[in-house]
Amino acid sequence: MKNWTLDDIDWDRFDPSKVDPEILKIVKAAAMVERNGVDYGVYLGNVFADDQEFKALAPIWAQEEVVHGMALGRWARMADPSFDFDGAFKTFTESYSLPLDATTSVRGTRAGELMARCIVESGTSTFYAALRDRSDEPVLKQVCAFIAADELRHYKLFYTHMRRYLEVEKVGRWGRMRVGLGRLREVEDDELACAYYAANAAPGEAYDRGRFTREYMRRAYAIYKPGHLDRGVAMILKAAGLPANGRLRDWVTRLGYRLLRSRIAKFNRAAAAA
Repeated sequence: MKNWTLDDIDWDRFDPSKVDPEILKIVKAAAMVERNGVDYGVYLGNVFADDQEFKALAPIWAQEEVVHGMALGRWARMADPSFDFDGAFKTFTESYSLPLDATTSVRGTRAGELMARCIVESGTSTFYAALRDRSDEPVLKQVCAFIAADELRHYKLFYTHMRRYLEVEKVGRWGRMRVGLGRLREVEDDELACAYYAANAAPGEAYDRGRFTREYMRRAYAIYKPGHLDRGVAMILKAAGLPANGRLRDWVTRLGYRLLRSRIAKFNRAAAAA
């Protein structure tokens, strides 16, 4: 579904009895990141300043991300009327910022930047599909279905332009893999920890990156099933120029799921010890 708005959501179907408090916490955090789409649009506009075709698309993509954040934030406020969405977002943007003064990609090349965006969209499409399947609340399921479809479309957008830049910049398969692996390692960086902190911390509570990374990740990782991971793996392999079907995909999915469960166990042990 393209260009949906908040009016397309069946808000009157909201069922408070089906809200999972643990899911609510990660939805609040996700709303922070999605609503921050404007800054991402500015950054991409700077990096692709002389590419009129892509530069024209970046603000459209960014606005769709903002709609995602507003939808998630509205649902979170329905689930928890005490949630100060605007105040939490202000705290988030004060705690985490993008390199908006950059004029070249932090990935080294434009192809690398688009490869990184493919990785992100692979992750978000998979995340919202998993969240949709994990939740029993009908409005959240609808919102997540809409967002997952958008993120898949965004992946295709970045993938198409990445291929165009690969022909110009001659970034090989190893270069794409290096960028992809680097972006995957950033999954547990400050952005999501700051988002979880801004959305869920008690008033006056200090930011502790390790703690809030743990609190977000142990909840977010727990929603995935192997099928969700398999979908994300296929998208990542395709972006890296590797076979997206067959033994490699199966092996990476199995390995990835084992690592995921290992991380959950580690974070849970640390939470229990704390």
